[in-house]
Amino acid sequence: MQQNTLHPKKGSKPRAKRIGRGDCFAGRGVKGQQSRVGGRSKFGAGFEGGQISLLRRMPKLGGFRNVNRVEFQPVNLAALEKLSIDKISRETLSEVGLIRSKNKPVKILGFGKLTRKLTCFVDAISKSAKTEIEKAGGSIELRIKNDKLKKNS
Repeated sequence: MQQNTLHPKKGSKPRAKRIGRGDCFAGRGVKGQQSRVGGRSKFGAGFEGGQISLLRRMPKLGGFRNVNRVEFQPVNLAALEKLSIDKISRETLSEVGLIRSKNKPVKILGFGKLTRKLTCFVDAISKSAKTEIEKAGGSIELRIKNDKLKKNS
């Protein structure tokens, strides 16, 4: 069997209507928009017969992106517990591989238990993480560079 010998099963593909041959209507019907010259190409796939199309009924803008949003890099207490470092900062966290960038702010979240004393130099911290670190005898210093971080922490 070769590709040039393959054919669809007989009767599975109907013959295409040969438009534009013979009588005066040429297979287009008698009247209406689609019988006119260019009538089939005047409206595209989204045309709904004069009704406002679905694309135009949808909201124009898909929401908005807050320009002033500060995206924190989250670090959980469970991850800090596994480390052998006592002083936590952006630099140490990036060296260990817990965060991707030294330039983006870091926020410590309270998931997990902490059993040892830590000193944290971070940009933001959750309430549960703060209580957990203080309960373990550690200390927290927030290094806030600008007012944007103050609002979001």
